[in-house]
Amino acid sequence: MSFQTTIRRPVSTHGVGLHTAVQSRVRLVPAPADTGIVFRRTDLNNFEIEAHGKNVARVSYATSLMKSGVLLSTTEHLLAALYSCAIDNVYVDIDALELPILDGSALPFVRMLGGSGFRSLRKRRKYLKVVRPLEISEGDRHIGIYPSDDFRVQCLIDFPHPLIRQQRTEITVTPESFCSELAPARTFTFIHEIEKLRAMGLIRGGSLENAIVLTADGLMQGELRFADEFSRHKALDLIGDLALLGRPLKALVVAHKAGHALHTRLVSRLLAEPSYWIETFEDDSTEKSAPAYLDSSEVHAD
Repeated sequence: MSFQTTIRRPVSTHGVGLHTAVQSRVRLVPAPADTGIVFRRTDLNNFEIEAHGKNVARVSYATSLMKSGVLLSTTEHLLAALYSCAIDNVYVDIDALELPILDGSALPFVRMLGGSGFRSLRKRRKYLKVVRPLEISEGDRHIGIYPSDDFRVQCLIDFPHPLIRQQRTEITVTPESFCSELAPARTFTFIHEIEKLRAMGLIRGGSLENAIVLTADGLMQGELRFADEFSRHKALDLIGDLALLGRPLKALVVAHKAGHALHTRLVSRLLAEPSYWIETFEDDSTEKSAPAYLDSSEVHAD
């Protein structure tokens, strides 16, 4: 039988926001069953914003949440780590309007979870199981969700760059597969787009330490962590947006040249049209335990 989970002890990290360049501190705190993932703006009297599709605000170059006019930006990397690592309930205390970008991947957040530990709660885990297909398209971009007994994602991207071109990432998402195959994949941008994005008030906190920067025919810095790091990161972003369903998912999600806007449209459609899914419990004779997280030496417990 599968039970809900939370983290074992508080952990924290800090860093700069990718788009705002504002320093912030994030602290993860254990939460009781049926809490879900709840952000608390500690700079605004602990104002709570639930990680749920109903609170989606802006999704152009990051996924932002808003409730009663209070904004929280760039949530997708932390949500991907929590969702993939099967953490159902946690408070996320944040003292600014944007989560830190850290190294541009979900790996630092996985390390936070490794430093915190994993605890089962006395409440059964309820899944959202897709029972019939739903597809959404915008021109040559589309996303679909289909019945499956597991949580699986397929992500295809296509960029006219010699290091990218067409890449496809397909994975059955488990804590172990996410931590090893997707979490280290970093966000990326193209050098010719940087000035345009900054003119739009974006990526003010971007640097070679927190993003892959592509020149016309190569990289500005270092080496790739995977040959297909770009599609892996897009799959990571997709999972972070799917976390806004508020329940663990049993489905196959196929994204073709999609982005945050299509991801969150799919989430909104699913939540609005329950004929596409059922709620179900999972019978599991083995108690869930924490996966073998990556090195947590850079994280401190409070």
